[in-house]
Amino acid sequence: MTDKVFIHELTLFASIGAYDWEHTIKQRLIFNIEMQWDFSKAVAEDDVQYCLNYAEVSQRIIDFVENRPFKLVETVAHQVADLIQQQFGVQHLRIELHKPKAVAQASTVGVIVER
Repeated sequence: MTDKVFIHELTLFASIGAYDWEHTIKQRLIFNIEMQWDFSKAVAEDDVQYCLNYAEVSQRIIDFVENRPFKLVETVAHQVADLIQQQFGVQHLRIELHKPKAVAQASTVGVIVER
């Protein structure tokens, strides 16, 4: 199976950082997510009920990340991967998580999680 559903540049604001001062502000995080999904039944039936609902996935990620503090982007990426796999039945995924402006000389830094 090579069908994928993707969400690019899902942007949210979170309490994240290893330093105490970082938790006094909300910082921007940007997700690029690819999720393997078998489209065959959705295509055969031409029915949205057999699709992976990217709007639901996006909202679940926003609710999860924006409502708790994190220290590390690594933790966020791993916990979001767990959430997607457990709640939406996605077996294979790739999450690219960016924390823009975390390093003054770089436009963005981040991590990639693949499962």
